[in-house]
Amino acid sequence: MLAGTFELKDAISRVLALLGRHHGMMRGAVMLLDVDTNELRIVASHGLDEDGARRIKYQIGEGITGRVAQTGKSIVVPQISREPMFLDRMGARKKTLKQQELSFICVPVLVNRKPVGVLGVDLRYKSDRDYEQTSKFLSIIASMIAQAIKVSHLLEADKQRLVDENIHLKQELRERYDFSHIVGNSGPLRQVYEQVTQVARTNTTVLLRGESGTGKELIAHAIHYNSLRSSKPFIRVSCAALPETLIESELFGYEKGAFTGAQGRKKGRFELAEGGTLFLDEIGDLNVSTQIKLLRVLQEREFERLGGTETIKVNVRLIAATNKEMEQAIAAGQFREDLYYRLNVFAIFMPALRERKSDVLLLADHFLEKYAREHGKSIKRISTPAIDMLTSYHWPGNVRELENIIERAVLVCETNVIHGHHLPPTLQTAEGSGTITRLQLEATVGAFERDIITDALKTTRGNRKTAAKLLDTTERVIGYKVRKYGIDCDRFRS
Repeated sequence: MLAGTFELKDAISRVLALLGRHHGMMRGAVMLLDVDTNELRIVASHGLDEDGARRIKYQIGEGITGRVAQTGKSIVVPQISREPMFLDRMGARKKTLKQQELSFICVPVLVNRKPVGVLGVDLRYKSDRDYEQTSKFLSIIASMIAQAIKVSHLLEADKQRLVDENIHLKQELRERYDFSHIVGNSGPLRQVYEQVTQVARTNTTVLLRGESGTGKELIAHAIHYNSLRSSKPFIRVSCAALPETLIESELFGYEKGAFTGAQGRKKGRFELAEGGTLFLDEIGDLNVSTQIKLLRVLQEREFERLGGTETIKVNVRLIAATNKEMEQAIAAGQFREDLYYRLNVFAIFMPALRERKSDVLLLADHFLEKYAREHGKSIKRISTPAIDMLTSYHWPGNVRELENIIERAVLVCETNVIHGHHLPPTLQTAEGSGTITRLQLEATVGAFERDIITDALKTTRGNRKTAAKLLDTTERVIGYKVRKYGIDCDRFRS
């Protein structure tokens, strides 16, 4: 009985009823210690008025029951009428005692050798009753109840841990995708923030457009975690990553036997995202047959699994993203025009990184801190020449390319400053800068020398004398190099 249910109170009640039917118990109750009030309260009873039983409470050390809970030792009262410590809070025994004598046995419920409650039992008085044997029997019952309580506490603690962990993870996701955690304050990105704020708390379908690597998935997360559906699932599907033969079954699911290898029913992404948000990335790569089904879901909010006849209703908010020119795809017959208009209810255009150059340094600092921590390095900053190289680059791969470049720089950097030579060749050659130069030993050494001197002058706010000490050389040499490389010291004095 105790092992067959997770409802502890119901299980204890059935145990007491069993004792009443087969072991001559007239009344019985299990009282457990309330950790907040340090009082004993009835959690299950037999032969007592339930409403009255709920109001009964004992202090530790009070009466027979309180004494057992205090000492952790059993007490046997052969004749209740002769025991002055017996309190009978409910008054249930007064009527019975006028007709016959009662015996009372109270045994402790011990968890880890500490009393957490008591089991109290009323029996008809018999002069020849073996009270020691009966007390041992009830102690065994109490120990089994104690084990059930211990398991229940473990289950409750585990359940609470999972709930707390779930709440913590959801909060972490909300904070991670909060607007304040998206790096960038340029004009084009502020416009994106405004659009996200407008659409987030609605159920409107959103189409995110922009080049690859501009952060469309990050914005999709931000929309979801700032919406009314934030506590529900966020399911992502990459339409380009799945072959045409699998995309339909992944989106809508399938029934057993729908095709070779379909061993059982499987829910699709639409069902898994019920109540939440479904993010369809690279939707421009969706095949035409799946586009027809998707159009129906958007119009009717219902679909059938592959190989099934049951119509399934869905409550899902759809966010789609693409890096393709949809108008050209429609003209070429690769994308349905009616589906495009269904998706294009609220379009957000993600600006390319070259269109928001003021964010490059903010993003570079963010990724520097992230990967320095991840790889256990103490890199404090990026040198001025390296910053100039980052800001003059055209970033065809957008934010994703910048992140990869900073991670590479962190890996190859052995000092606490990232210099220009730590950046990949694409940022240092004609291909990256748009200039045609012939790289020679003298020019390479000169570029490195200029980089070091510029960084020292920046540190000393343009003071040549202090910069010379920093580089362990003379002020005269620094002055010569400044003139040679055309370095503007006044630039660092403000």
